[in-house]
Amino acid sequence: MTAAARTSRRDRVPPHPDMSEIGLQQVLEALVDPVRRRIVAELYAAGEDLACGTIDLPVSKSTATHHFHVLREAGLIRQHYAGTSRMNALRREEFDERFPGLLRAVVDAHAGDGAPE
Repeated sequence: MTAAARTSRRDRVPPHPDMSEIGLQQVLEALVDPVRRRIVAELYAAGEDLACGTIDLPVSKSTATHHFHVLREAGLIRQHYAGTSRMNALRREEFDERFPGLLRAVVDAHAGDGAPE
């Protein structure tokens, strides 16, 4: 692989915060929105990486992109490319270590709220 190809590949992986830098306030602010809770719940249930377009959301593509960005900035998801698809993975193990039980509680509450939203 050439140096240009390696650089191009790195450029396609957006920055992700270190778990030690993530505060509870930022996480809760990210999870206050029902669309973002829906994304987290879908990724939690899937247990695997999902492309942005495979999660059916009641918002435009640009708004969905914003929601994924907020979740990534809050440390909840990790994104990477597989071909032309931006893949999303819930940082479940890392998150459970930093905030034990929080993701499960959010997903359970989302399901109890009569999802989908």
